[in-house]
Order: sequence, then structure tokens, then C-alpha cells
Amino acid sequence: MHHLYVHVPFCRRRCSYCDFSIAVRKRIPAREYVEAVLQELALVRDSSDGALETLYLGGGTPSLLPPEAIDTLVRSIRNPQSAIRNDVEVTLEANPEDVTPDNARAWRESGVNRVSLGAQSFDDRVLKWMHRPHDAARIGHAVRALRAAGIDNISLDLIFALPAELERDWARDLDLACSLLPAHLSLYGLTVEERTPLARWVSRGATSVPNDDRYAEEYLLAHRRLAARGYAFYEVSNAARDGHRSRHNSAYWSGRAYVGLGPAAHSFDGRARRWNTAAWEAYRRALAAGRSPVDSEEVLTDAQRELERVYLGCRYPPIRLTA
Repeated sequence: MHHLYVHVPFCRRRCSYCDFSIAVRKRIPAREYVEAVLQELALVRDSSDGALETLYLGGGTPSLLPPEAIDTLVRSIRNPQSAIRNDVEVTLEANPEDVTPDNARAWRESGVNRVSLGAQSFDDRVLKWMHRPHDAARIGHAVRALRAAGIDNISLDLIFALPAELERDWARDLDLACSLLPAHLSLYGLTVEERTPLARWVSRGATSVPNDDRYAEEYLLAHRRLAARGYAFYEVSNAARDGHRSRHNSAYWSGRAYVGLGPAAHSFDGRARRWNTAAWEAYRRALAAGRSPVDSEEVLTDAQRELERVYLGCRYPPIRLTA
């Protein structure tokens, strides 16, 4: 179990573009969630070996969990039985509004040493359109709180290729992101997924997605702006300063084995891919009854493994753009 992912499905609301497996809740069932994940951990720990190198708490919104719940999760995984390495990369995905000085200190004391911050944009109008619960000012406050707590390995997520009617200034967003000096940036082009608010807006003509030319222009602009600021793209959507590549995500892109815990989490052992039931309540009930939460499994053929090797190779190791 060199690379472990923990899916935290809870969110306050669904973002306009999101089709992830989430559970929108006013009250976060933290105790029930931690119990379920630790039950699943006990099932997989006996069949796993090797020193843990990376731990990634993703979602959903992991930062919605109370600090004590995050502490219990991280410390249980860091049990000596897991043969965890001292230099393990422990990443927590967080929304800016959840990053308070107290929370940041608690996360660091629990062992979190990397935070992936869901910034998305520095334009309040855009954030409102996305259904994001934070405003632009919260992003800078969050970065400063994390650094004050001793977490310097900070990644910012940004979304590009938004509808033209939003009049979003992509160059401004890039410059404001770089001004915060994050160690890492992840850039995602907007896509229209089925059964999302965005898909409904598009279907009734309330908005439209950019054409391929503008998508390419914004992508290439990001390469130029970030390269000038000392960032290198090491994967098609990810750029980092020296020594700050995401070790966890790099394991996915290079085809290494990983274990996933939580609703909808995927695991891969190099031969077969397994995934858990997606609904939170179904996941919880399965473990409470002593059953495995695995929903299905796909055993890859030689041809499928070769195809994955090829397309992952197109994403990672790094590409070189001259445009």
C-alpha cells in the first residue's frame, strides 16, 4: 500500500460543473464516516504490503470534516503497522472558506503537509456562477493561514475556458494565483458533464461552452505565463516549482498501484481495477454489516494495459510545448 486515497464525499452544495460522487449535507456525519473508513482500512490493510509513500484525502470536501476526524483518520493510517515513511506526502483537499488559523494548525499537527486549495477563480462573479461558497478574498486569507501553520506545500486549482458571457479575465486570474506563490497549480478546462446544473443551462440555451480555439488559446496562455513565473508543466494539467510535483497523482499517471477508501473510491493493483459503491449510505451500510463495499471489478487484458500505457504516456512524463 504505497499510495492511499481516501474519498470524503460530503459537500455543502454541488458546484455547477460537478458530476463527482458527493453527498450534499447540512450536517456532516463525521463520526459515522470515520468509523466506516477505518472498517474498510482494516479489510485492505491485511492484504497490503510496503511502506506508505503518499496519502491523499480528496472529495467532495475533506476540509468539512472536523479537525479531530481528520486527525483520527491520518493517525490511524499512520499506525506503525502501516510501515509509513517519515517523508510521506499527506495531502488534504480544502475549500478556502474552511481554512482558518485553528484548522490549519490542527491539520499540520495531524501530519498534513500539503494542501490542495479549490480556488477556481479570483472573480467573485465567476465564483457565484460556479456555486462556490467562497469569495476571491478568502483565497489569499487561506494561503496565509496555511503558511502561518507551517504548511508551505500549497497547490491552487483553477478552471479555464469558461462561457464568454462571464467575461472572465483568465490572464488576471493567472497573475493573481502566481502572486500568492503557490508551490503547485492545477488547471482544468471546463467540461459539460451530464446531470449537472451546467448541462441543464446549456441544454436550454442559457449558456454555452467555449469553442476549441479559445480553449487552446487559454491553455497556451497559461503555459507561457506560468513558465515565466518559474513553473514547469510536468503533466498536461499540472505545473509545479522544482521539487513540488504531486507525488500521489504522479503515481496514477505512471501506472503504479494504489488503494482507495471511501464511497466511489478506486483501487488498482496493476492487473485489476476495483471501485466501491458510490452512494454514501450504501457504503456505510455495507461496512456496518461486515460486507466489502466493493461494487465491481475490471480485470485488464494485455491490450487494455498497453492502451493505458500509451495514453498515460501522452499525459506524463511532461510534454514540451513551443507555442
